[in-house]
Amino acid sequence: MSPLKLLSSLLLALLLVGCGRVQPVMNIEDTPVAYNLQNKQVKAAIMQAAMDRGWVVEEVGPNELNAKLLVRDHFAEVKIPFNEKFYSIIYLNSENLKADDGKIHRNYNRWVNNLNVDIKRKLSSTAAMQ
Repeated sequence: MSPLKLLSSLLLALLLVGCGRVQPVMNIEDTPVAYNLQNKQVKAAIMQAAMDRGWVVEEVGPNELNAKLLVRDHFAEVKIPFNEKFYSIIYLNSENLKADDGKIHRNYNRWVNNLNVDIKRKLSSTAAMQ
């Protein structure tokens, strides 16, 4: 392989690797609460799961929480509307996460996915303790 082809292939590979850091913003919408729980139990499960992951949670309404996460110099904020049947995790804002035009750094999506998995686990364990 000629040096020019090798160099161009290497540059293309580096370009493709760099592009993978930004993805569409992931919102978790209307996830069903698959258990017969009361509203206050759903709220407690969401709050505990978020705090266990390092999110700072505040109640902004009777059926809505805001959660903020600070990781080094990266900041993310989501709103979490909920009731006894459904919950959502919706992007609000961020800093230093390359958020632009519906896209954001892939770490944000990973954090939201991890939070969602933990909420499901906490809801399951709450239902199992009834």
